[in-house]
Amino acid sequence: MHYKNIIPGLFVDRPNRFTAHVEIGGKAEIVHVKNTGRAAELMLPGAEVWVTEPGTPGRKTRFDLVTVRKSSGILINIDSQAPNKAAGEWLAERNFDRVIPEYRYGNSRIDFYMEKGNARFLMEVKGCTLEMDGIGYFPDAPTERGVRHLHELAAAAREGYHAAIAFVIQMNGITEVLPNTAVHPEFAFALEEAKAAGVRVPMLPCHVEKDGLTIVQQSANGSRYPVLP
Repeated sequence: MHYKNIIPGLFVDRPNRFTAHVEIGGKAEIVHVKNTGRAAELMLPGAEVWVTEPGTPGRKTRFDLVTVRKSSGILINIDSQAPNKAAGEWLAERNFDRVIPEYRYGNSRIDFYMEKGNARFLMEVKGCTLEMDGIGYFPDAPTERGVRHLHELAAAAREGYHAAIAFVIQMNGITEVLPNTAVHPEFAFALEEAKAAGVRVPMLPCHVEKDGLTIVQQSANGSRYPVLP
């Protein structure tokens, strides 16, 4: 998935979860942050960032902050909507008979429902933007919604669905995501319970550019990471 009207800037500060101050063309602008996670290790004064200008009528802010260059040099996409868009494009290439986004199951909306023949599939997508020592971690803030999704997927697996929680890794060079036990131990516990119930946990590494995010192939043999059997 790609953005139009990508514009460079320098991060200044983040007064709240939803907005940041970014220097764009020598002028300080209030921009919308498309990620409500903490991202404290990314949003540092002077960091290179990239914003888009959607041009939607009635917006409170002119720009959206979508990409950050970490102090280590890694480009990280922080748009919380990007993983679902990239996953939707990726699933469209996998020859499912049907792909339905935002599928109601139990008390949740699961990101994707798919069918292939008589088989039914559910896949929840989580974007990973937190990296430490070459490993991705999720979440970067407590997520009760994420725990609920894991419980729903485990129930679906027990009912015969092929269920998965897929981690879209929003940075280059990272191929593994671990649960961030220090931040949310309940999520880590729920993930283990879900895996024991048969829920798969595919990793979806990405190639990140300033203006886009693409799920990539495995380098070893060229085959894609399996989503589900």
